[in-house]
Amino acid sequence: MTIEFKNRVAIVTGAGTGLGRSHALQMAARGARVVVNDLGGSRDGSGGSATAAESVVAEIIAAGGEAIANDANVTDESQVAAMVQSAMNKWGRVDVLVNNAGILRDKSFVKMTLSDWRAVIDVHLNGAAYCSHAVWPIMREQRYGRIVMTTSTSGIYGNFGQANYGAAKFGVVGLMNVLHLEGVKYNIRVNSLAPSAATRMTEDVMPEEVLEQLAPENVTPAVLFLASEQAPSRTILLAGAGAYTVAKLVEAQGIKLPEGERTPENIADSFDQISDVENGIEILEGMQHIERIVKMPIS
Repeated sequence: MTIEFKNRVAIVTGAGTGLGRSHALQMAARGARVVVNDLGGSRDGSGGSATAAESVVAEIIAAGGEAIANDANVTDESQVAAMVQSAMNKWGRVDVLVNNAGILRDKSFVKMTLSDWRAVIDVHLNGAAYCSHAVWPIMREQRYGRIVMTTSTSGIYGNFGQANYGAAKFGVVGLMNVLHLEGVKYNIRVNSLAPSAATRMTEDVMPEEVLEQLAPENVTPAVLFLASEQAPSRTILLAGAGAYTVAKLVEAQGIKLPEGERTPENIADSFDQISDVENGIEILEGMQHIERIVKMPIS
């Protein structure tokens, strides 16, 4: 099986450097026409320049590919709409969206300002929502679409000093879960990538010997898979250093206490059993959990 993107149109946000650049270049190398989006700001989101996106476009064109540069701010709905319209004007469709744009404003929660909280949530979570919302009607109409959210182990597992980033990054997993359900009948598949890569976002939070193993090019194959016709849906794929693995949320079997015994003390006494996930269940939508607990026999 060969994965290719001939005649496909992809939008990659935050594609001027690091992971996004790698994704855009490799997608173009496999035949995609690419909108290379990058605001060109600094790591904390300040400033802006179209130079980074234009440089990547020049590389793609020099290699024989097709691409256009775009410097839309993903937190601005009108700019996002114009970006998507530019793809439609040039190529008439949008098949793939990779929500990769991001910023960092790391501080312990006690030192974090609410403006730092809002800025990170706005780029990572709202930006992914705005871009996905803009391409959604197009993908429904053409009955084909692939959306890749960029999550993080900081959201899945937590990381000190990244409350804003972790909250945003797990938020996109929730967005993925719902869009998967709403998109399935239109052949829109929505997944999340949790990358571990050496970029300007991580250069001062990991030791040098670790960064050496974490080239962005080792992550991009996972994105190409999630953006392909062969993609799964509602999957969290972790990638880095040549390692690829899937993370899943599972629900413990749990217990159901009889009426009259539903007390905090009995929960405390039974907590080892309640939290035992050895035979965990993967729940595929919220109502499935409700149905399960209503039918669960009394312990």
